[in-house]
Amino acid sequence: MKRITVLLADDHTVVREGFRKLLEAEADLEVVGEAQNGRQAVELTRKLHPAVVVLDIAMPLLNGLEATRQIRKAFPDTKVIILSAHSDDAYIDQAVAIGAVGFLLKQTSSHDLSAAIREVQKGNTFFSPSISARLHDQKVSARGGAVPKKVAHLSSREMEVLQLIAEGKTNNETATELGISIKTVEKHRQNLMAKLNIHEISGLTRYAIGAGIIESNVQLTIR
Repeated sequence: MKRITVLLADDHTVVREGFRKLLEAEADLEVVGEAQNGRQAVELTRKLHPAVVVLDIAMPLLNGLEATRQIRKAFPDTKVIILSAHSDDAYIDQAVAIGAVGFLLKQTSSHDLSAAIREVQKGNTFFSPSISARLHDQKVSARGGAVPKKVAHLSSREMEVLQLIAEGKTNNETATELGISIKTVEKHRQNLMAKLNIHEISGLTRYAIGAGIIESNVQLTIR
């Protein structure tokens, strides 16, 4: 029997270890790697080619949503499941829009996680029951004439810069992390403010929280 290969990405070691034990107890599942941030998840996906990637949303350097977008673009056959402690509409809408085929709450049972991995590998989607019901209601509402929310179109690099700014990184730190010049960081920052019609760093941070790019427990940093 060919096992389904899985990559786990979460910035908490104890969480990754717990999921690994749960999944490796299943004969048809194999955890081939672990990542502690979104950037590492993208790199390990490139190296290991897992069938399914299970990603937490709130990870440093590169959040799970942007990691999902990069993974789906580079490896369209790889299935991505988002695992989060939050079920806010912003997180779910973003995840679905960028190609995640599963979204589970962290309090889900191990059975649901295993079932989700098997289902997405078959080409299906899998969501926690409460999320599935909400998505259904949104579809019904849309058919009734509701207008969907418009989301500003940001490039992958702009999303990376936005997260690092929102995490309180300086231009120099952001440039070093992304391997680009400080001038390029400044240009991305100007573009972000222009696209979002935001004129201060604290505003970018609030936008990042509202869009599900970082979690709401991030402290606002005003420079």
